[in-house]
Formats: sequence, structure tokens, C-alpha cells
Amino acid sequence: MSFEVRPLGVQCNLRCQYCYQNIERETAHSTHTYNLDALLDRIHQAEEPFTLFGGEPLLMPIADLEKLFTVGLEKWGENHIQTNATLIRDRHLDLFEKYQVSVGVSIDGPGALNDGRWAGSWEKTRKLTAHAEQAIKSLCQRQIPTYLIITLHRQNATEDKLPILGTWLRYMDQLGVESTRLHLLEVDDAIVDRKYALTPAENLAALLYLETVEQELEQMQLDIFSEMIALLLAKDDEVSCVWRACDPYTTEAVQGIDGEGRSSNCGRINKDGVSFEKAASPGYERYLALYHTPQAFGGCQDCRFFLMCKGQCPGTSLDGDWRNRTTDCTTWKKLYIHLEQRLQTQGKSPLSLHPWRPVVESMMLNAWTEGSNPSIQIALTTLQGNTETSDD
Repeated sequence: MSFEVRPLGVQCNLRCQYCYQNIERETAHSTHTYNLDALLDRIHQAEEPFTLFGGEPLLMPIADLEKLFTVGLEKWGENHIQTNATLIRDRHLDLFEKYQVSVGVSIDGPGALNDGRWAGSWEKTRKLTAHAEQAIKSLCQRQIPTYLIITLHRQNATEDKLPILGTWLRYMDQLGVESTRLHLLEVDDAIVDRKYALTPAENLAALLYLETVEQELEQMQLDIFSEMIALLLAKDDEVSCVWRACDPYTTEAVQGIDGEGRSSNCGRINKDGVSFEKAASPGYERYLALYHTPQAFGGCQDCRFFLMCKGQCPGTSLDGDWRNRTTDCTTWKKLYIHLEQRLQTQGKSPLSLHPWRPVVESMMLNAWTEGSNPSIQIALTTLQGNTETSDD
């Protein structure tokens, strides 16, 4: 589980035009104050290290950041933060070093490729992007663990821009960035769709290009490809939450804490602009329905990649309705086919083509019906054990 502390909710110094949190900002759910004592109390009660999240968490005063990181270091020996890096100054770098903070930077590439992360004018946007790029360099020079989150869209991942993005990723690898998480654009309105969204073919082309770039990197890993291969091989215990069955009213992979210390969910599913409090227990009705609903009606029926994809993140569902499969179904399916074929040429047997797949699907459906959510690996291991027992 990821434990996210969001003192200022979705408050941010940027106005990224495609940000999935804009709906909450527009409905006046952006918080400008927080109860530090309540936050510290919840952190003391937590069982896992936390990530300071937003919006933009570096809008907090440096003294309050230090209080939060002090608890994190004393309790777990580590801290984490997700930031756009435009507010990082030397005092923040000192803080990150002192309190063992790993830093995730949300950035879409160098210069113009990051223009979607809007700061109010072209001049200010480019200036802050340059600052963020320098901040990444400074983080790496100080050997502060650094990783990136990149969203792919028309301003950084069309055919003409991919070589620039690829060259920059190679540079990030040389600097010492440890990993990069790739996101397909989450489209929540028609304006974002027209201005930023790639077609399914462009999304696939971008991902296939970046797969070739990853093979040239010395240390930095792009998360998508290794995770999808792990899913195909039923070795999915460590994959990201977007590939796991997620109840949008509990989001078990993300435990959020707001500025008043209240429990909340992953913000990617707040399509009505309301941050619902976390439900008491998870339900997996979405996945039972997707399995049985024809693809023509928004479901996943008869898709051999259902076990691996599960309709993907409910925050990316068709028409903003979490009961449907992801809008990016075409892209993910074709990428799975590509990786499936690669595994076959390597003499490996992907679960998507294995005769045991229907049995594992049945086991997963039964587990979801009973309110549990095992990994494919656990289900397959159980099946293998049962088969060996019956053979004896």
C-alpha cells in the first residue's frame, strides 16, 4: 500500500491543463490550510512509510516539512515526496539529504515538451521547466534517490517529439535517475481530448519507441514494460496498482490522508470533483462485471489479457464511469500482443496463451466474489499445488 499524506489537498503552484485533479480544484475542494498536529498523529499511527503528495506539497513552509520528515526518519528511516520540482531550492535539497527523502518529479520532458504543465504564461512556464530540470540535476549530484513521472500526450510524444524525449531520457539515465513511470494521458473533458490526447496508434507508437530507448539505458527502468511482462508471466506480486483490481471507493493500494488527518482515496477516481472518504471494506464488483460484459458494451468479455489488465485503472474508464474498462484498451491490448510475441520467441509461455488461463480466471472471480484480491501469482501457485496434490 502507498501511504499518501496530502496536507494541502490538490492545491498547486501550476495549472497543468490536463491534470486529473482540476475537477476537484474547480469544485472548490482545494485545501489551503491543514492541521499539522492531526497529520503528525496519523503518521505516528501508520504502519508504512508515507509519501508527501499534492497538488504540490512544497507549498508547505519548510519548518512543517521538517516536522513531517523528522517523524518519517525516526519511525522508518526514510521519507518520500512527489513534486513538480519547480519550488525546490537549496534548503529543500538540504532537507532531503538530512531526512533520507527520495524524490519523485512530475515532468513531461525538457523545454517545450513540458509546456502542458502551465504556469500562467509561456515565459514563466519555460522558466519553471528549466528550474525543474536543474533541480533534477542537483538531486542526482547530491545522490538523492530520484525518479520521474511522465505523462504522454501531443506535446511530448508525437512522432516528431519522441526523439527529443528519448535523448532527454538517456541524459536522465546518465545523471542517475533511478526509474521513470509512464502514464497515458487521463482525458476528462473534450478540450483536453482535442488539445492533448494521442490516438491509440500514436500511444502505441510512443510506447514501442520508448521500449527501444529503455534497452539503451544503463540503470533507469521504464516501469510499464517490465510490469506487463511480469503480468504475462504471472509474477505480478510487485506490479503497480493500475494492474490490480481496484475498488474506487477504497483504492486499497493508496491510503490517503488529507490536511485534517481524515482517510481518503486515490485522487484519480474523483471524477465528480468530490474526494470521498474511504469505505470500510473493498468490493470487486467492477471486475466481475467487466469479465461478463461484452466488449461492445464497455466490458472485457473474452479478452485473453483480462487477468493481466483487469480493465486497467478505474480512473481511466470509458465515459468517466468506473464500471467500464479503460479508454486505453486498444493501446494496452496491442502492447500486450507485442510483449506476448516477444516472450514466445524467447521460449517462454505467457499465461494469456496457457491452457490454465480459464482456470486461473475462475479462481480470481471466486476470490473477488468472496471479497479478496490475490495476485495472479498466488492464484497460479495455489492451482499448481492443488494439481500436484491430486496427482499424488
